[in-house]
Amino acid sequence: MEETDNYKSDRILEEIHKRKDRNLEVQKDEEKIKLVVFTLGSHYYALHGDSVKEILTVLKIVRVPATPPFILGIINVRGDIQSVIDVNLFMGQSPTQTSVHSRIVIAEKNGIRSGIIVDTVQDVLDTPKNSIQKPISTLNDTIRYFVDGEFSYRHHNVTLLDAGKLFEKMTEKS
Repeated sequence: MEETDNYKSDRILEEIHKRKDRNLEVQKDEEKIKLVVFTLGSHYYALHGDSVKEILTVLKIVRVPATPPFILGIINVRGDIQSVIDVNLFMGQSPTQTSVHSRIVIAEKNGIRSGIIVDTVQDVLDTPKNSIQKPISTLNDTIRYFVDGEFSYRHHNVTLLDAGKLFEKMTEKS
């Protein structure tokens, strides 16, 4: 009887190891995407990493007359002039308040390049593509167009924004 129990235990352990190995193979083969996670107020957002060119501390922003309120102005980045936008204002929310933790995320998509002011940059990470879910149906219609999906990050729901769609709509409004 003892030999049979040992045999069963060995088979169970062997099966556990096989499943573990299969899970590791699946994890290695999963397509991953790079994301930049940031906050605006109490909300977590992300941009696709391939859209983000660099992340800067807040520089002096020079206001440009006769531009929409969501265009905060321009900055000089090593001799290149970049616009800086406030996504919160653009999406009809309260303006982003800058602090020592604020950053300017330089993003580029579809030939348009601009800085986006954010409260904090939380992380730059590689995440499995299949962890991105469709946005919730109760998402505000003003924001829904710009959303590529949602995912969970450190017990927070993160809204993945499409920089190309943001820039497209902003050029229509400016």
